[in-house]
Amino acid sequence: MATAGSVARPRTVSTLTVAARRVATVGRMTESRSGHPLPSTDHPVSPDGARRPVLLVFDVNETLSDMSAIGRRFEDVGAPANLAKTWFAGLLRDGFALTAVDACEPFARIAAETLRVALHDQPLDRGIDDAIQHVMQGFSSLPVHPDVPNGIRVLSSLGIRLVTLSNGSASVAEALFERAGIGAHFDALLSVEDVGAWKPAAAAYAYALERTQVDPMDAMLVAVHPWDIDGAARAGLATAWINRSGGPYPAYFRAPDLAARSLTELGDQLR
Repeated sequence: MATAGSVARPRTVSTLTVAARRVATVGRMTESRSGHPLPSTDHPVSPDGARRPVLLVFDVNETLSDMSAIGRRFEDVGAPANLAKTWFAGLLRDGFALTAVDACEPFARIAAETLRVALHDQPLDRGIDDAIQHVMQGFSSLPVHPDVPNGIRVLSSLGIRLVTLSNGSASVAEALFERAGIGAHFDALLSVEDVGAWKPAAAAYAYALERTQVDPMDAMLVAVHPWDIDGAARAGLATAWINRSGGPYPAYFRAPDLAARSLTELGDQLR
């Protein structure tokens, strides 16, 4: 079995692997607005494609947490459950838009304000402020996806370091992991709130690399969001797309190096 950091490639590679893109190097070293260095030609992604990573960087919301319960919170206050997905997409859109113009607001604030917009024309059974509070409180009791506990244990047993990088707060991830009993497997819980730029901005990934002292070519982002996969790839990291739904990957984004239906399957590919 290969050791962490070895040049051996994973035993199983998804058909979505595109090693050819790894031949291209990332741009020259520049400084982000937060002072965190971005990947450069001094530390290019391995030209041989994805290799066994030293570090796995996990997205949290929807990648690890199961957010289906948020839909029930919408129903509790008199709104349709399917509005939750529209609201969350709008939340991300506005966070991305602020980052694009060199601004940054905390996840919780954008979540609450976009909720105010989403719920204003709904037949609520309580005042708007109470409805927002009820939905937001749902984050404090979310579970992880069923594959997460065993998958995290499998990946940790391979000797690979695990950290998170979330557009939300680190405290939410900490509470989520405590409920799931997996916190001890993570070296650090990182948030973009400490860098001032939401993913998929390159500065967010550079911050995680700086904090962990790992080169881009030795790190792999794990996420369910294609936009996160694309952002990490452009920042020089290898990527693993967790595709629990079995849906297609958008062709306009840089394709992931690995694709798996679960974290356990990802562990099998990295053995």
